[in-house]
Amino acid sequence: MPFIEIKNISKSFDDFVVLDDISLNIQETENMVLFGRSGTGKSVLLKCIVRLLEPDKGEIFIEGKNVLELNLKKLNEVRKQIGFLFQSAALYDSMSVRENLEFPLIRNFNFTPAERERKVKDVLEKVSLEDSIDKRPSELSGGMKKRIGLARTIITEPKLILYDEPTTGLDPITSKEISQLIMELQKDLHTTSIIVTHDLICAKIIASRAVVLKDGKIRYEGNIEDLTSTNDPFLKDFFSDEVVDSYNGRN
Repeated sequence: MPFIEIKNISKSFDDFVVLDDISLNIQETENMVLFGRSGTGKSVLLKCIVRLLEPDKGEIFIEGKNVLELNLKKLNEVRKQIGFLFQSAALYDSMSVRENLEFPLIRNFNFTPAERERKVKDVLEKVSLEDSIDKRPSELSGGMKKRIGLARTIITEPKLILYDEPTTGLDPITSKEISQLIMELQKDLHTTSIIVTHDLICAKIIASRAVVLKDGKIRYEGNIEDLTSTNDPFLKDFFSDEVVDSYNGRN
Protein backbone atom coordinates (compact mmCIF):
# COMPACT_ATOMS: atom_id res chain seq x y z
CA MET A 1 0.00 0.00 0.00
CA PRO A 2 1.38 3.45 -0.87
CA PHE A 3 2.19 5.73 2.05
CA ILE A 4 0.20 8.49 0.28
CA GLU A 5 -2.46 7.82 -2.33
CA ILE A 6 -3.93 10.81 -4.16
CA LYS A 7 -6.99 9.98 -6.27
CA ASN A 8 -8.58 12.30 -8.83
CA ILE A 9 -7.98 15.53 -6.90
CA SER A 10 -9.29 18.74 -8.47
CA LYS A 11 -9.16 22.29 -7.14
CA SER A 12 -10.34 25.55 -8.71
CA PHE A 13 -10.37 29.15 -7.57
CA ASP A 14 -13.37 30.79 -9.21
CA ASP A 15 -12.98 29.86 -12.89
CA PHE A 16 -9.26 29.09 -12.68
CA VAL A 17 -8.55 25.34 -12.56
CA VAL A 18 -5.37 24.78 -10.51
CA LEU A 19 -5.49 20.99 -10.11
CA ASP A 20 -7.32 18.93 -12.73
CA ASP A 21 -7.99 15.30 -11.79
CA ILE A 22 -4.58 14.60 -10.21
CA SER A 23 -3.75 11.02 -9.18
CA LEU A 24 -0.41 10.14 -7.61
CA ASN A 25 1.10 7.54 -5.27
CA ILE A 26 4.07 8.17 -2.95
CA GLN A 27 5.82 5.20 -1.38
CA GLU A 28 7.14 5.05 2.18
CA THR A 29 10.58 6.79 2.60
CA GLU A 30 10.38 8.13 -0.97
CA ASN A 31 11.52 11.67 -1.76
CA MET A 32 9.25 12.96 -4.50
CA VAL A 33 9.94 16.34 -6.10
CA LEU A 34 7.15 18.42 -7.64
CA PHE A 35 8.15 20.71 -10.49
CA GLY A 36 6.03 23.16 -12.45
CA ARG A 37 5.80 26.79 -13.45
CA SER A 38 4.25 29.27 -11.05
CA GLY A 39 0.50 28.77 -10.67
CA THR A 40 0.48 25.11 -11.70
CA GLY A 41 -0.79 23.93 -8.32
CA LYS A 42 2.31 22.55 -6.58
CA SER A 43 1.82 24.33 -3.25
CA VAL A 44 -1.96 23.92 -3.54
CA LEU A 45 -1.49 20.15 -3.71
CA LEU A 46 0.63 20.18 -0.54
CA LYS A 47 -2.04 22.18 1.28
CA CYS A 48 -4.75 19.80 0.11
CA ILE A 49 -2.80 16.84 1.52
CA VAL A 50 -2.92 18.35 5.03
CA ARG A 51 -6.35 19.96 4.44
CA LEU A 52 -5.18 23.53 4.77
CA LEU A 53 -7.21 23.70 1.57
CA GLU A 54 -10.19 21.54 0.73
CA PRO A 55 -10.14 20.04 -2.78
CA ASP A 56 -13.29 20.29 -4.85
CA LYS A 57 -13.30 16.55 -5.46
CA GLY A 58 -11.19 13.43 -5.06
CA GLU A 59 -9.65 11.42 -2.22
CA ILE A 60 -6.36 11.60 -0.32
CA PHE A 61 -5.17 8.63 1.75
CA ILE A 62 -2.28 8.77 4.22
CA GLU A 63 -1.37 5.33 5.56
CA GLY A 64 -4.77 4.11 4.41
CA LYS A 65 -6.80 6.89 6.07
CA ASN A 66 -8.87 9.18 3.86
CA VAL A 67 -7.91 12.53 5.38
CA LEU A 68 -10.76 14.29 3.60
CA GLU A 69 -13.30 12.28 5.60
CA LEU A 70 -11.70 12.68 9.05
CA ASN A 71 -13.25 14.84 11.74
CA LEU A 72 -11.07 17.56 13.23
CA LYS A 73 -9.85 15.48 16.17
CA LYS A 74 -8.74 12.57 13.98
CA LEU A 75 -7.32 14.96 11.36
CA ASN A 76 -5.16 16.64 14.00
CA GLU A 77 -3.85 13.22 15.06
CA VAL A 78 -2.73 12.63 11.46
CA ARG A 79 -1.26 16.14 11.26
CA LYS A 80 0.94 15.41 14.29
CA GLN A 81 2.77 12.94 12.05
CA ILE A 82 3.34 15.54 9.32
CA GLY A 83 6.01 18.24 9.19
CA PHE A 84 5.56 21.25 6.91
CA LEU A 85 8.52 23.45 6.00
CA PHE A 86 7.31 26.73 4.51
CA GLN A 87 9.23 28.95 2.08
CA SER A 88 10.01 31.57 4.72
CA ALA A 89 10.81 29.04 7.50
CA ALA A 90 7.88 30.76 9.32
CA LEU A 91 9.77 31.43 12.55
CA TYR A 92 8.23 33.63 15.23
CA ASP A 93 10.35 36.79 15.43
CA SER A 94 9.30 37.48 19.03
CA MET A 95 10.59 34.09 20.21
CA SER A 96 14.10 32.79 20.67
CA VAL A 97 15.27 29.75 18.71
CA ARG A 98 14.64 27.64 21.81
CA GLU A 99 11.06 28.94 22.10
CA ASN A 100 10.41 28.45 18.38
CA LEU A 101 11.48 24.83 18.65
CA GLU A 102 9.53 24.21 21.83
CA PHE A 103 6.33 25.67 20.41
CA PRO A 104 5.07 22.58 18.48
CA LEU A 105 6.05 20.35 21.41
CA ILE A 106 4.05 22.40 23.89
CA ARG A 107 1.10 22.84 21.55
CA ASN A 108 0.69 19.25 20.38
CA PHE A 109 2.35 16.96 22.92
CA ASN A 110 2.75 16.41 26.67
CA PHE A 111 6.52 16.39 27.04
CA THR A 112 8.10 17.43 30.33
CA PRO A 113 10.40 20.49 30.35
CA ALA A 114 13.41 18.16 30.56
CA GLU A 115 12.20 16.16 27.55
CA ARG A 116 11.61 19.36 25.55
CA GLU A 117 15.11 20.58 26.41
CA ARG A 118 16.63 17.31 25.26
CA LYS A 119 14.70 17.38 21.98
CA VAL A 120 15.63 21.00 21.28
CA LYS A 121 19.33 20.35 21.83
CA ASP A 122 19.18 17.16 19.77
CA VAL A 123 17.66 18.80 16.67
CA LEU A 124 19.99 21.79 16.94
CA GLU A 125 22.89 19.37 16.92
CA LYS A 126 21.44 17.69 13.83
CA VAL A 127 21.40 21.04 11.95
CA SER A 128 24.75 22.17 13.45
CA LEU A 129 23.37 25.25 15.21
CA GLU A 130 23.73 24.39 18.89
CA ASP A 131 25.17 27.85 19.67
CA SER A 132 22.06 29.61 18.30
CA ILE A 133 19.66 28.29 20.93
CA ASP A 134 19.05 31.66 22.61
CA LYS A 135 19.24 33.88 19.51
CA ARG A 136 16.28 35.57 17.83
CA PRO A 137 15.45 34.91 14.16
CA SER A 138 16.54 38.49 13.35
CA GLU A 139 20.08 37.52 14.38
CA LEU A 140 20.24 34.62 11.92
CA SER A 141 21.27 34.52 8.27
CA GLY A 142 18.89 33.19 5.61
CA GLY A 143 20.61 29.81 5.61
CA MET A 144 20.53 29.61 9.41
CA LYS A 145 16.80 30.41 9.43
CA LYS A 146 16.23 27.56 6.98
CA ARG A 147 18.16 25.21 9.26
CA ILE A 148 16.14 26.28 12.30
CA GLY A 149 12.92 25.93 10.30
CA LEU A 150 14.04 22.42 9.35
CA ALA A 151 14.88 21.67 12.98
CA ARG A 152 11.40 22.75 14.06
CA THR A 153 9.90 20.56 11.32
CA ILE A 154 11.70 17.41 12.46
CA ILE A 155 11.51 17.97 16.24
CA THR A 156 8.16 16.14 16.40
CA GLU A 157 9.70 13.18 14.50
CA PRO A 158 7.14 13.23 11.66
CA LYS A 159 6.61 10.33 9.29
CA LEU A 160 5.87 12.72 6.40
CA ILE A 161 7.54 16.05 5.59
CA LEU A 162 6.18 18.51 3.04
CA TYR A 163 8.73 21.02 1.78
CA ASP A 164 7.51 24.17 0.02
CA GLU A 165 10.51 25.70 -1.76
CA PRO A 166 13.07 24.75 0.94
CA THR A 167 15.96 26.58 -0.77
CA THR A 168 14.19 29.66 -2.09
CA GLY A 169 16.21 32.88 -1.77
CA LEU A 170 19.47 31.09 -0.98
CA ASP A 171 22.71 31.27 -2.92
CA PRO A 172 23.77 28.08 -4.74
CA ILE A 173 26.31 27.02 -2.10
CA THR A 174 23.86 27.38 0.80
CA SER A 175 21.13 25.76 -1.30
CA LYS A 176 23.35 22.73 -1.80
CA GLU A 177 24.15 22.58 1.94
CA ILE A 178 20.45 22.70 2.89
CA SER A 179 19.61 20.05 0.28
CA GLN A 180 22.32 17.74 1.58
CA LEU A 181 21.10 18.31 5.14
CA ILE A 182 17.53 17.41 4.11
CA MET A 183 18.84 14.22 2.53
CA GLU A 184 20.87 13.29 5.62
CA LEU A 185 17.90 13.86 7.91
CA GLN A 186 15.61 11.83 5.65
CA LYS A 187 17.97 8.88 5.84
CA ASP A 188 18.35 9.28 9.61
CA LEU A 189 14.63 9.64 10.36
CA HIS A 190 13.29 7.39 7.53
CA THR A 191 10.73 10.00 6.55
CA THR A 192 8.61 10.20 3.41
CA SER A 193 8.96 13.58 1.69
CA ILE A 194 7.27 15.68 -0.97
CA ILE A 195 9.38 18.62 -2.11
CA VAL A 196 8.07 21.54 -4.15
CA THR A 197 11.01 23.33 -5.73
CA HIS A 198 12.30 25.25 -8.71
CA ASP A 199 15.86 24.45 -7.67
CA LEU A 200 17.40 21.82 -9.91
CA ILE A 201 20.48 21.58 -7.69
CA CYS A 202 18.23 20.71 -4.75
CA ALA A 203 16.20 18.23 -6.79
CA LYS A 204 19.24 16.35 -8.09
CA ILE A 205 20.46 15.82 -4.52
CA ILE A 206 17.11 14.90 -2.97
CA ALA A 207 14.78 13.31 -5.52
CA SER A 208 13.94 9.64 -5.70
CA ARG A 209 11.37 10.56 -8.35
CA ALA A 210 10.15 13.77 -9.97
CA VAL A 211 6.78 14.89 -11.30
CA VAL A 212 6.15 17.89 -13.53
CA LEU A 213 2.77 19.63 -13.39
CA LYS A 214 1.50 21.51 -16.42
CA ASP A 215 -1.94 23.07 -16.87
CA GLY A 216 -3.13 21.47 -13.65
CA LYS A 217 -2.21 17.93 -14.69
CA ILE A 218 0.72 15.56 -14.22
CA ARG A 219 2.39 15.70 -17.63
CA TYR A 220 5.73 14.02 -16.90
CA GLU A 221 7.04 11.60 -14.31
CA GLY A 222 10.39 9.88 -13.84
CA ASN A 223 13.86 10.29 -12.37
CA ILE A 224 15.69 13.59 -12.65
CA GLU A 225 18.27 12.32 -15.14
CA ASP A 226 15.60 11.17 -17.60
CA LEU A 227 13.55 14.36 -17.29
CA THR A 228 16.52 16.69 -17.73
CA SER A 229 18.03 14.79 -20.67
CA THR A 230 14.85 14.38 -22.71
CA ASN A 231 14.33 15.93 -26.14
CA ASP A 232 10.77 16.93 -25.21
CA PRO A 233 10.52 20.66 -26.14
CA PHE A 234 8.61 21.69 -23.01
CA LEU A 235 10.97 19.89 -20.62
CA LYS A 236 14.08 21.14 -22.42
CA ASP A 237 12.82 24.70 -22.13
CA PHE A 238 11.56 24.23 -18.57
CA PHE A 239 14.75 22.76 -17.14
CA SER A 240 16.91 25.23 -19.04
CA ASP A 241 15.02 28.00 -17.21
CA GLU A 242 15.34 26.15 -13.89
CA VAL A 243 19.12 25.84 -14.22
CA VAL A 244 19.40 29.59 -14.80
CA ASP A 245 17.13 30.32 -11.83
CA SER A 246 19.04 27.92 -9.57
CA TYR A 247 22.40 29.50 -10.29
CA ASN A 248 20.99 32.98 -9.88
CA GLY A 249 19.60 32.01 -6.50
CA ARG A 250 16.03 32.67 -7.67
CA ASN A 251 13.69 29.83 -6.82
